[in-house]
Amino acid sequence: MIIRPARGLRGHLRVPGDKSISHRAAILAALCEGATRVSNYSTSADCASTLRCLERLGVRVRREGATVEIEGAGRRLPRAPAHALDCGNSGTTMRLLAGVLAGQNFPATLTGDDSLRSRPMRRVIEPLELMGARVASDGGRAPLTVAGRAPLSAVEYAMPVASAQVKSCVLLAGLNAEGRTAVVEHHGATRDHTERLLRWFGVEVETGDAGRAPSVALVGGQPLTARGVEVPGDISAAAFFLVAAALVAGSELRVEGVGLNPTRAQILGALGALGADVGVENEAELSNEPRGDVRVRGSRALAPGRRGANLLGGAQIAGLIDELPVLAVAGTQVEGGLEIRDAAELRVKETDRVRAVCENLRAMGAAVEEYEDGLRVEGRTRLRGARVRSFGDHRIAMAFAVAALVAEGETEIEDAECVAVSFPEFFGLLESVVER
Repeated sequence: MIIRPARGLRGHLRVPGDKSISHRAAILAALCEGATRVSNYSTSADCASTLRCLERLGVRVRREGATVEIEGAGRRLPRAPAHALDCGNSGTTMRLLAGVLAGQNFPATLTGDDSLRSRPMRRVIEPLELMGARVASDGGRAPLTVAGRAPLSAVEYAMPVASAQVKSCVLLAGLNAEGRTAVVEHHGATRDHTERLLRWFGVEVETGDAGRAPSVALVGGQPLTARGVEVPGDISAAAFFLVAAALVAGSELRVEGVGLNPTRAQILGALGALGADVGVENEAELSNEPRGDVRVRGSRALAPGRRGANLLGGAQIAGLIDELPVLAVAGTQVEGGLEIRDAAELRVKETDRVRAVCENLRAMGAAVEEYEDGLRVEGRTRLRGARVRSFGDHRIAMAFAVAALVAEGETEIEDAECVAVSFPEFFGLLESVVER
């Protein structure tokens, strides 16, 4: 894919349904009593993997475009799969389904592509084994064979890493456990889509403060009642357009109907702190999720609007983990640059995103310092077009499409088709709002 510099981004657009919510809506709908209609379901390959896995577990799924109808089977799924469940590139599919399978009375194997099989899974194996499931793995990586047990034993689990996928895995297993299952988030609160959807489907969920750390708990055995779900636009997908519009002088762009969940919308605060002109309009709430329109006006070189804005770290990171690659790109156009710390989790995503960002920014002429848990980029850099690598990672490809818009000359992105994992419409939508 070849990207040329932009004179501006103008107009309005809608991004596909939120990936995180779509995964969870489909899985929880499968556990409901009755039929659920999910509207604006994500068009990503990852979320299609979740639907295919549910079908192979005996769940009836019908899809027409962005609408999915799921006939719930209750908390006990209909059948053991005849073959391994292929999760593709989707860590969310694998980790959440591991929690569901832990409470079934049959074994099942979860596998995926080479990238997914290289990612750490011990983080979900440990709590599931504490609850009584048996999980075989390849040294803590996929394939995972989950030999479930019903009922499981309830636990109070202190998460060793900040991970909404781990939290969700344990809560889903807790639906089929005896007693109260609790998750304590000592490393900071993570996205709460699972809790919101559980409540939407009628499950009582407790949230509290366990020794000053956020906690989430539920009592096993509760039924889930089917009802329609309206998925908001994916703010992590919108982030690429928001950053691009903020960086290109003269831009004025509106992204409509995007999710504004407080555990996901930190990108708006981060951009505002870096001096971007960002605003929110037409706020509403559907299916327990806030949403609205986000408006951005562009300025080529940003100046931080508050002290400390040039450092992202600590509790901020869990809520910005998907947006950090494109924020690193934004940092090259910010007075004083940008430093990202406490983000070692980036190294175990679809690729080592710290290394990928550093390599590509250097190829485009940026001064970058790499740390074990993050990086620092020098600001006010005149990027130059270059040949950059996606590393097969959708967020790296999209982040450097944004970088290309503010660079001098053409930028070629290798293996750009990997964006289909999360956002197959990305390049088409980008072309529709870019002025050259």
